[in-house]
Amino acid sequence: MQFISHKGKVDNELNTLYELRQPKNIEPGKKYPALFIMHGIGSNERNMLSLVEGLDQSFFVFSIRGYIPQGTGFAYFTIQGYGKPHREVFNEAITRLTDFINVSCDQYPIDLERLYLLGFSQGAILAMTLSLTLGNRIKGIVALSGYIPGFVKEEYDIKPVKELSVFISHGEMDQVLPYEWGRANDEFFRGLDANVTFRTYPEPHTVSEENLRDFREWLLDDLTKNMEV
Repeated sequence: MQFISHKGKVDNELNTLYELRQPKNIEPGKKYPALFIMHGIGSNERNMLSLVEGLDQSFFVFSIRGYIPQGTGFAYFTIQGYGKPHREVFNEAITRLTDFINVSCDQYPIDLERLYLLGFSQGAILAMTLSLTLGNRIKGIVALSGYIPGFVKEEYDIKPVKELSVFISHGEMDQVLPYEWGRANDEFFRGLDANVTFRTYPEPHTVSEENLRDFREWLLDDLTKNMEV
């Protein structure tokens, strides 16, 4: 386990618990891609690592724990209604995650041109939102079964994302977040001229083996294309 503690855009000191996986042989002076991972509600930073096993051969992988205890796990924000996060709590999560990304890039040999985000459910909501607030600072995102809050679309300062690569997936039988919300994510990012890949699966609110294979293949393929540019 490792901690980052620093002053962010709020008054209190930010403490973020995370798991780090990194390439075994770090070459002096070399910069590496980074993958920041966010879990679903009631889960934790360790549960996501099985989805990215082996990717630490290519990336610095940061799996971030949510800030709020939730059952036997954690959450990043609370919900006031169906598809409606509490705005202040959500805003704070975005601020803290942004600060975490910034400080991690300062502390580790990270290539700022190859930053990726990956999230499931709550984590997907945050990954999509962060890509909109950070814009072309982010190279690509993997958003598994999430949605973009209405206030993010309507009131946030959305940055240009024409250079952003996006992998969005959603289960056609998702009983937690409707399949139509996945379609809406696809349409929203396409409307901003992002480079979108949208995949659907005959599954409920989960990550199937096919989905796992697809997003890992997409992620490594996008990384390879980016390295060739």
